[in-house]
Amino acid sequence: MMSTARHWEYYIETVGSFWKGAKDEDLSAILNELGQQGWEVFSLMPIQNSERIRLAAKRPLPSPVQKHTGWP
Repeated sequence: MMSTARHWEYYIETVGSFWKGAKDEDLSAILNELGQQGWEVFSLMPIQNSERIRLAAKRPLPSPVQKHTGWP
């Protein structure tokens, strides 16, 4: 029986700096670029006492090649 479990790779990025917050246009550009690369953002979190935002994204890893070992 084949397993249907997915395997993921994850990406974390912090947007903005200590002195200036994340601008909408910068965040939009980052999200669009990640989407084109196959990433799905699943979390956007403001960093406490900061103007920065941390985002977390995931995308599926390619499925490993299943070897057929014989007839069922």
